[in-house]
Amino acid sequence: MSESTAENEKVALPAGSVVAVRGAVQAVENSPESILGATVDVLSALMDVNGIGPDHMVSGLFTVTPDLDAEFPAAAGRSLGLDAVPLICSREIPVPGAMARVIRVLIHFRLPEAGASPVPVYLGETRELRPDLEGPA
Repeated sequence: MSESTAENEKVALPAGSVVAVRGAVQAVENSPESILGATVDVLSALMDVNGIGPDHMVSGLFTVTPDLDAEFPAAAGRSLGLDAVPLICSREIPVPGAMARVIRVLIHFRLPEAGASPVPVYLGETRELRPDLEGPA
């Protein structure tokens, strides 16, 4: 096997391996309802696509653009049963020209089955943030 072939092969991870997956969504406005609703949408999609539930999750990090401050996105996790999962929020750096009202999430979880690969989820306009990634819309 050549060195380049070895570098391009993916290693099948065993069930229970800790991995991370990213996602993003755009809130309609800076209101608690919009932030929580958008966060539930992206978390639900990440959980569905990756076949994970609260028992698989290790932790979650949420970031928001500076224009979102009406609610903590992590609060949306409680409605999805993530009460025992450590979740934290942070603010994105204010890059000029960056997309507005964006909630990003990074979830660490244990693979539910051997060989599974994390599938990122960028909903709506946030697909423009990572056009190189394939995943559900």
